[in-house]
Amino acid sequence: MQYRRLGRSGLKVSELSLGSWVTYHNQVDTGSATEMLAAAMDAGVNFFDNAEAYAAGQSEVVMGQAFKALKWPRLNYIVSTKFFWGLSREGNTTNRRDTLNRKYLMQAIDGSLARMGLDFIDLVYCHRPDPHTPVEETVHAMSDMITQGKALYWGTSEWSAGEIRAAWDIADRHHLHKPVMEQPQYHLFHRQRVEQEYARLYEDIGLGLTTWSPLASGLLTGKYKDGIPPGSRGAMESMGFLTKSLGDAAKNAAVAQLEGIAAELDCSVAQLAIAWVAKNPHVSTVITGASKLSQLQSNLGAVEVIAKLTPEVMAKIDAISAPLAE
Repeated sequence: MQYRRLGRSGLKVSELSLGSWVTYHNQVDTGSATEMLAAAMDAGVNFFDNAEAYAAGQSEVVMGQAFKALKWPRLNYIVSTKFFWGLSREGNTTNRRDTLNRKYLMQAIDGSLARMGLDFIDLVYCHRPDPHTPVEETVHAMSDMITQGKALYWGTSEWSAGEIRAAWDIADRHHLHKPVMEQPQYHLFHRQRVEQEYARLYEDIGLGLTTWSPLASGLLTGKYKDGIPPGSRGAMESMGFLTKSLGDAAKNAAVAQLEGIAAELDCSVAQLAIAWVAKNPHVSTVITGASKLSQLQSNLGAVEVIAKLTPEVMAKIDAISAPLAE
C-alpha cells in the first residue's frame, strides 16, 4: 500500500480506503465491521470514510463501536464524516435538513463526535452544496470546526469547480481554514468532473480527491451483466434508483470486454477498475466498499494491479470505456 498527500496538506492517506455507505448497519453489523476494519488496517489502509446521513446516523455508530473494540492509537487512522442532509424527519426540520447553515453545522459535528465516540474527526465534508445559504456562512462555520479542535481538515463533496473555488477564495481572503479536498464520484463511466471540470483546481489551489464509487455501484464487478442478482446492492429496496444504470446494456457489454483485459493482467475486472481510478495522479485515495471480508480482500488486491496499467493497457481500457463515459 502506498500513501499519498491529501492535496497540498501534510496528511498522507492510503491509496485505497474503506467506506461505509450502504453497508454499515444495513448489511454490516459491529462485529463484521470490526473484522473488516482490522483486515483493512493490516493491508495498510489508514482512511475510513463515513457520513452523518449513512443509515440515518447508525453507520457512524457502528464504525465508532468498531474503533472502540479495536483500541487503535488515534494517530494510526483517519476518519471522515459529511454534513448536509441532517437526521431528523420529525418536527420542524427547517434548520436541520438539506442545509449548510451555521446552526446546523455546529450541532451536526457534535452529533457525529458523540455517535463515533471520538474527540475529533480528521476530515469533514459539506456533503452537497447549499444554494440557499451564503457560502461565506458555510466557510466560516467549517473553519470554526477546525479552530475549535473538532475537526482537522474540511472539504466538499459533489461541488462544482466554481463553488469550490468560491469557498477557497473566501477562506483565503479572510485568513480562514481553506477547503483541502473534494469527494466526487469517479469511475470508468463517470469522468468529466474529475478529468475536465476540476482540472484547473489541482494546480491553482492544490485540490485533493477522495473519490467514491470506483465500481459504479457494482456495475464494474460484472455481476449485473445478466440482470440484478438477489442479495446484491442493486436488489436493495433503498437502492432502486440504481436499477436503470446497473441494467445499461452498452455499459454491461463494455464490462464484458474489460474482463478480457483483466484476464491478461491476472486480476478481476473490479480490481482493474479500482486500479484505474488510483492510477490518476490527482486522486489522493480511492474509497472502496464491502459487505463481507472476502469482498474487501479482493478489492484491496487492486494495489497490485496499479503498476500493471501501462500506457498501452490504459489505452485499451479507454477505447472500451471512454465512449460511454459521462
